[in-house]
Amino acid sequence: MRVALLALLDRLTASRPVLLCVDDIHACDRAFLDALCAGIRLLAGRPLRVLLTARGETPPPGLPPALECLHLGPLSAPSAAALLDRQPAAPTGRRRLEILEEAEGNPLALVELSRRVPTASRAGGAGAAPARRPPTGHAFTARLDALPPKTARALLYAAAAGPQESVAALMAALDTDDLAVWAPAEATGLVSLVEDRVVFRHPLARSAAFSRHPASERQQAHLDLAETATRPEHRACHLATASLRSRESVAAALEDSAWRHGDVVGTARALEQAARLSPRRPERARRLAEALVAAHAVGDPGWVRDLYGRLVHDLGEPEQVCAAAGALASVLSLESSQREAFDLLVDVSEHFAAAGRTVALAVTAVAAGIAAQSGLPEHRAGLAALLDRARGTDRAPRRRPPENGCLGRLDGPDIERALNALATAVLRPQTGTGSSARPIRPHGVPLDGRQPPAWETALLSAAHLADEADVRLGQFRETDARLRTSRAFGIRGWSVLALADTFMDTGRITDAESLIREATAEAAVLRLPRLQADLEAQALALHALRGTVPPQPWLTTSVWRAVCLDENRATHARLLRARGLAAIALGDWDGGWRHLRELFTADGSPLHPFLSPRSIADLADAAQRTGRSEAVVPVLSRVLAEQGERPSTRMTLLLHHATALVDPGEDAEQHFHLALVNHEADRWPWERAHARLNYGIWLRRARRTREARQQLTTVLETAERLGAGALAAAAAGELRASGAASTPDTPGTLEQLTAQQKQIVQLAARGLSNREIGEQLFLSPRTVGSHLYNVYPKLGISRRQQLRDLLQDR
Repeated sequence: MRVALLALLDRLTASRPVLLCVDDIHACDRAFLDALCAGIRLLAGRPLRVLLTARGETPPPGLPPALECLHLGPLSAPSAAALLDRQPAAPTGRRRLEILEEAEGNPLALVELSRRVPTASRAGGAGAAPARRPPTGHAFTARLDALPPKTARALLYAAAAGPQESVAALMAALDTDDLAVWAPAEATGLVSLVEDRVVFRHPLARSAAFSRHPASERQQAHLDLAETATRPEHRACHLATASLRSRESVAAALEDSAWRHGDVVGTARALEQAARLSPRRPERARRLAEALVAAHAVGDPGWVRDLYGRLVHDLGEPEQVCAAAGALASVLSLESSQREAFDLLVDVSEHFAAAGRTVALAVTAVAAGIAAQSGLPEHRAGLAALLDRARGTDRAPRRRPPENGCLGRLDGPDIERALNALATAVLRPQTGTGSSARPIRPHGVPLDGRQPPAWETALLSAAHLADEADVRLGQFRETDARLRTSRAFGIRGWSVLALADTFMDTGRITDAESLIREATAEAAVLRLPRLQADLEAQALALHALRGTVPPQPWLTTSVWRAVCLDENRATHARLLRARGLAAIALGDWDGGWRHLRELFTADGSPLHPFLSPRSIADLADAAQRTGRSEAVVPVLSRVLAEQGERPSTRMTLLLHHATALVDPGEDAEQHFHLALVNHEADRWPWERAHARLNYGIWLRRARRTREARQQLTTVLETAERLGAGALAAAAAGELRASGAASTPDTPGTLEQLTAQQKQIVQLAARGLSNREIGEQLFLSPRTVGSHLYNVYPKLGISRRQQLRDLLQDR
């Protein structure tokens, strides 16, 4: 073998470069490894590259020690979901989430689990067995067959228990104290004992260890685990998995302990299984309705649709009808279908009187969120009718879920006030032009941590619409953390955009970046394209503020193709603002004007009643820079009129800023003063610094250089503190234009760059393209672009043209 392999490689490499790939090198015999190592050593000068793959943390013995190793971890959650969704007949709903959880990011496990024929649908939870059997010829079969019977039985119990069960509990179920029972499985690499847990080394090992046993042995394993379980929810799930027919006692135990699970995924599974085991229709419908509400909290549209389709046949109670409609409408909105979602809620409003005021207000709050997202006038009109109907409903008794549930109890005056606050805030634009009506101030509702997170989310949404979200930012951050721990992204999806906006608007850019990245991954896993689109737009706006706008394309085409912008005007407004800010950050003021102007119709009406007016100062800035100030006057007049006599502190700042830019006369300075005089506007540091920047520019052009430098220096300090690279670069440029001396070298200079980054910066400053730089430095154009993208924020600049000025200043 050695001679043949050497001869083959010698002949191939004599005429061309060769890439030799060997998969699963750990499974190769010694003779092949020796021959391969000899070939690598003897053909060192030839154009031969070798790529080897192996399992484990270290390379197999016998390979050359100088080999470069790359350790590949599990796939990220979005990548794992993308791989699973590309499989033939890919699963959906609950089963899809179960496979993602079971595979733990392992590509082979994702492919294998998706290929298996589904058994009868089961709701898992603690102690849930894998729902599908592995292929008979699986790689783990030989190792499992070689185990002693006691060890094979122990693995069966470990697989049935799940990763959360302790070794002590497993030993109690096995009725033994001898830890040596695990030794053969550890020796073969099937499991490891880590602290007090048994961990399967490969996701498919658990599935194979469980399903190779007869059904009677698997059932007995769950019964034994139920006997020794210390937590009620674990005991109930094991009993349910072992049950072959309807059993009210087990269904009741599942229902009573469902909200004890640490996350809503486990809760929804338990409630769905409780419904399956319910012998009577009323209990089955009630439990299925609660499972639907919990699944909506998870945020998986496929799961919600499946449960809704099964529930409609058993619906009877008006409260169940309303709860089911609210849950389905919620995920429809997160997907993109605002009209379908709103119409569904209008249809069920006929049940408000029988369902009770709190349920009616809860449904109305969902409708308010949909109306805020769609931005459609007909939805705000319909919301007013729904709110009137809900407020006119008498309180009716209802079955209360346990208080420790993620959704919590809905009754109580504070909850009703929160729901009212959201609906009223959404209806504010309909109070009429010039109206002084103000929304209910959400911070007037107590928020002490005892309220259900879902309704604290309603408060955050209302506060965001009223420009008051920063008042209770700490508490809203805690609520988001609780929802994240509970895996309740279906609820978080209604507040995460408001929280990210608030982080950005109040200068917490790092917090915003972290939140957007994490939420984008969740939205991708759950396949919520509208939410993905919103988060992508927020990420682009964040890059624009930082001055680190990436190369185009900025947005994922497949995501945006799935979103109807006509019925998602909030998403459309975020997209237009993000593109406008990105264009401005790159120095394209004409492009920025075009995008920002689309936030308003030809007659000045806002595309979205809340988000469009917040860009009025950016629009006025772009108009002034491109000589279009007169075109902004009707838009500004319309926004001024619709904000009424008492706009929020933030809108007061933005309106005076915009007016100062549009007004060419002496009143401009007065408006700049009015924009900056209120110290409460410090709550919005980026927008206040933006106004101060334009005031400094106005002063410089009025030849009041000393005052201009004072304003611009303050802007530069604020921008550097916030990490707003684009604003810092603009302030630094204006300071140089005002004759201010260049600042001494700071951490934002070339000294902090690597040698290769310095070379790239110097060549780019000379005007070379990425391709030309790559040819000189033997790099790909994409690598050059990536280096420049990472360098800009370090240098405090936002575009390529500024590199020449930066090097000249040095």
